[in-house]
Amino acid sequence: MEFEKSFAQSKSPFLSYLISYTKKMKGELKEEPKINYRDAVVSSIGGLIAIIISSAIALALGYPMALAPIGATCVLVFGAHKGPLSQPRHVLGGHLLATVSALIIWSLFHRSLITIAIVLAFVLILMILTKTVHPPAAASAIVAINTQAGWGYLGIIMICACVVVLISTVYNNLFQDRQYPRYWV
Repeated sequence: MEFEKSFAQSKSPFLSYLISYTKKMKGELKEEPKINYRDAVVSSIGGLIAIIISSAIALALGYPMALAPIGATCVLVFGAHKGPLSQPRHVLGGHLLATVSALIIWSLFHRSLITIAIVLAFVLILMILTKTVHPPAAASAIVAINTQAGWGYLGIIMICACVVVLISTVYNNLFQDRQYPRYWV
């Protein structure tokens, strides 16, 4: 530590910036919260119910590729139901904007590494600007382009996202210490 201080005083501004930049990467120590096993089981059962119903829909309609982003949505909506990225506006808006954007870009430019990268960047900025950030929605966009699923994929993603939100609303509110959603819009 003493070496860093003496070194910091005798270096260039670039070196000073570089040291402060790399110090940010250490992160911070945090106290781990205690695990609430009951809450974990309740979350898992809710996710199980939602993914079974969503799987039945996606598989019956021929879009098994929708299960990866919808499974990730289940993890957020049931495992982190209080979080902002789990709220209906983020889930539904994120999946809708991301999937529509991906399908439009795919229709215009077809699938390529560049197209996939452009879709991710576009979807990210769009979700930030519309306050609908939902990470699994970005996965929906990538899946749409990578599998060349077509416009029917949009319907399945939206049906399954609605199913997850609906099940979460009904299921989570059965428990005294759980509330979903915290807000709709």
